[in-house]
Amino acid sequence: MRVVIQRVQHASVTIEGQVHSSIGKGYLILIGICEEDNYEDVDWLVRKIVGLRVFDDENHVMNRDIMDVNGEVLVISQFTLFASYKKGNRPSWFRAGSHEHSIPLYEAFCQRLSDQLGKPVGTGVFGADMKVELLNDGPVTICMDTKNKE
Repeated sequence: MRVVIQRVQHASVTIEGQVHSSIGKGYLILIGICEEDNYEDVDWLVRKIVGLRVFDDENHVMNRDIMDVNGEVLVISQFTLFASYKKGNRPSWFRAGSHEHSIPLYEAFCQRLSDQLGKPVGTGVFGADMKVELLNDGPVTICMDTKNKE
């Protein structure tokens, strides 16, 4: 699994002209899933994301996590995080997981993250054409890959 975590002041996802989900201060998380991913990857990512200390404390030092600031989370599936660009100029996505494999992992990730936060997590719709808006805060952008845990 690969994620791009962006600290935001606010974010939203619009589908077919209607706002589907929106959040205030927190994280916009783009998540890509490949066929090798499993529920252990879900658990590892949730632990890392909830414990990630990238919010400022009273001394303007990134020392607080998402729970400390009562932040919100919006999770958007994004198979393009597994783009292969080595041959030619048109990317391919042969490493991206199938819908049958990816949807249950995406749903488990969102549910486990929601359970840890003690509040609902905003989502997009898997496979939909989505318009994502955000105000990146910092900017702070962190990339994680469960195949590169060390």
